[in-house]
Amino acid sequence: MKTYLRPALVLFALLTLLTGVAYPLLVTGLAQAVFPAQAHGSLLQRDGKIVGSALIGQQFSAPGNFWGRPSATSPNPNNAAASGGANLGPLNPALMAAVKGRVDALRAADPGNTALVPVDLVTASGSGLDPHISLAAALYQVPRVARARGLPVDRIQRLVEVNTSKPLLGLPGEPVVNVLALNLALQGPR
Repeated sequence: MKTYLRPALVLFALLTLLTGVAYPLLVTGLAQAVFPAQAHGSLLQRDGKIVGSALIGQQFSAPGNFWGRPSATSPNPNNAAASGGANLGPLNPALMAAVKGRVDALRAADPGNTALVPVDLVTASGSGLDPHISLAAALYQVPRVARARGLPVDRIQRLVEVNTSKPLLGLPGEPVVNVLALNLALQGPR
């Protein structure tokens, strides 16, 4: 029995050190050296304080801010610990009612806007945490934000353009806007 137990325990200890300590330390060190911002959560700061992550959506409701996608996390919106979709099918009455309520709320917040409401402003993403909206969703909100802030529409449109990310390397996909970064840009440099 000793002939089998001792090598098994030595191998167990060696593999534990290798895969449980050395490898994680190596990968963490490489990530922090090569991608420091991403390794630390892609955190955005304002006046030396962390205001959020570029990877997790936040809830904005003031008329002078751009609003992100609805969050599917409950009971608190954009709760990373409760990430997940609502799992409601496109014909589900609960989803239809929620979308109608969101469209009505957007129309009430900007009654003069007769444009079609972009779908990403009334439906949650698969994770419920998407920090981005489509360019169409950002442009839909420009008149409301400009009016609430007392700024010219073209100035707000320029901020949207500057904060629009296009697909990498010309790959297929649509341009997106990070809502937190755009709202920070609205506040101006500090």
